[in-house]
Amino acid sequence: MLHVTQKKPLQLPLPCPGITRVNSLSALGVVFNNRLTAADHVSTTLSSCSSMMYALRVLRDHGMRPSSLHDVYRATVLAKILYCSPACSGLTSASDRSRIDAFLKKSKRLGYCNANTPPVADLFAIVDDALFKNVC
Repeated sequence: MLHVTQKKPLQLPLPCPGITRVNSLSALGVVFNNRLTAADHVSTTLSSCSSMMYALRVLRDHGMRPSSLHDVYRATVLAKILYCSPACSGLTSASDRSRIDAFLKKSKRLGYCNANTPPVADLFAIVDDALFKNVC
């Protein structure tokens, strides 16, 4: 016989006087939410990276070579996506990673990103490996 357990609603502790409860908090450029997921951070990061795409378009339209454009993309957009990824990548869901992959695919299609840039899961693994090599 299968026992079905009912999930009790989450009861938050009583608020402390003078302290307001928030749903998300930004610290050092990383957005943490009350569910400990990276969804808010990914949304904020992709929004910021989308704004950077305008600057890349201006550079491309003014005649910047594709190889130089790829360098600027890697130094600005890709660096923003991978910033603190060793700490945050474990909090990303498959949906978050697919949103980032879709952004990378669009960047490749527009010519801003090198065509052989790996998917974000592989990029996260590369950054993690580099961090652990530096620590050990």
